[in-house]
Amino acid sequence: MRKLCILVTLVIIKISAFGQIEKPVKWSYAAKKINANEAVVYFKATINKGWHVYSLNSKDGGPVKTGFTFKAMPGYKLLGNATEPTPITHFEKSFGMNVSYFENTVIFQQKIKLKTATVTVKGTLEYMACNDKKCLPPEDVDFVIPVK
Repeated sequence: MRKLCILVTLVIIKISAFGQIEKPVKWSYAAKKINANEAVVYFKATINKGWHVYSLNSKDGGPVKTGFTFKAMPGYKLLGNATEPTPITHFEKSFGMNVSYFENTVIFQQKIKLKTATVTVKGTLEYMACNDKKCLPPEDVDFVIPVK
């Protein structure tokens, strides 16, 4: 009986070790007013070593590009599209095409027009993380960013 309990315990430990969810990207948010009528919302991805996330401008047929969906709110209006720094671009065999991505950290920005003095920007971001061995399924992350 004792051997059976030890065997069951070892099997459970082994299964739980393989079942851990990988989270190679951590997101943080901030906002800064430019003036009384405009602000910039920042989305910072901190990416574990060896992993990367893809550009906002990835081509169709490749990896899932990073994207932002903003909830319509009465206190602000989007000005243009989200922007990004210059990505790394190279050919990836797994996709059979040139892809653009970011490693370590990246800060995406979205300019907004303020209709009220304080607003809360809400929405969802989608991204996909890959390393040189695998890609994780695309993930949606909800965000809530106060602009004061």
